[in-house]
Amino acid sequence: MSRLITYREALNEALAEEMERDEGVILMGEDIGVFNGAFKVTEGLHARFGAARVRDTPIAENTIVGMGIGAAMSGLRPVVEIMTINFSLLAFDQIVNHAAQVRAMFGGQVSVPLVLRMPQGGGHRLGATHSHSWEALFWHVPGLIVAVPSTAADAKGLLKAAIRSDDPVVFIEHEHLYAQRGEVADTGADDVGELGRAAVRRSGDDVTLIGVSRMAGTALAAAETLAAEHGVQADVLDPRTLRPLDLGTILASVRRTNRCVVVEEGWPTGGVGATLAALVGEHAFDHLDAPVARVTGADVPMPYAAELERAAVPDAAAVVRAALGTLRQA
Repeated sequence: MSRLITYREALNEALAEEMERDEGVILMGEDIGVFNGAFKVTEGLHARFGAARVRDTPIAENTIVGMGIGAAMSGLRPVVEIMTINFSLLAFDQIVNHAAQVRAMFGGQVSVPLVLRMPQGGGHRLGATHSHSWEALFWHVPGLIVAVPSTAADAKGLLKAAIRSDDPVVFIEHEHLYAQRGEVADTGADDVGELGRAAVRRSGDDVTLIGVSRMAGTALAAAETLAAEHGVQADVLDPRTLRPLDLGTILASVRRTNRCVVVEEGWPTGGVGATLAALVGEHAFDHLDAPVARVTGADVPMPYAAELERAAVPDAAAVVRAALGTLRQA
């Protein structure tokens, strides 16, 4: 049995079920309690579980994350909400120098079972300080797990897995996805995802499309256009987590299709696509019939004007052009 629910509702269910299962799971963040969260992901949880477990915090990201790290090291399983990923910069020292390093610095004697939930991405006219995509920043850091779920089912399953993980997890939610509906299995507390396993969203033998976060849906839409209008069958992969990365599934696909296009909303320099292109080149160079292509967000601060913002975010047409470009180079 399954139900059709939104990405936002799936996240809310995951939080509620894990709080019911484990009294050590607590939530912290700005406006997540009485106000139910800026994006309403925590709606109803303050009333259901009380102020001691759903804590409204001051506007002080470095302090919030620091408190979460301390609580995690003391035996709790905190889930900290950063209102947007841009604000995580204010807590970067706590995330990179502490959450990610504690296990190694203490010789494995102390763990940090902490989840940092962060909405990100463009499309809502929130401007340059609220709309960027920074999964590449966190992917760079050893000691962190980085999840980028693109469907309601993965949002629920991977958040439950993140809460049960003994290592810190940066859990990135694209704001565009919150209202998107998807099938979610009706299996309750047992519906736990697997961190480090990519999903094959569509099968094909002509080109591999790798879409990250919201771009997994964009890649899928492009694949349907490629099939309908150009007779090209694309393999569409959704990594779901970047660290750990399911490189085996990616390489198996590229070795079959001999072409690869990476689609991300983040900036091109030092981005996810750059690293994936390097990995494919290092491990599957002899199988490539064309250079790995990248479709990225525009290399500019995210514009506020609606038309400019749309132009800064990759669309399916750009993915189609990139895929056809790799085929013309054969």
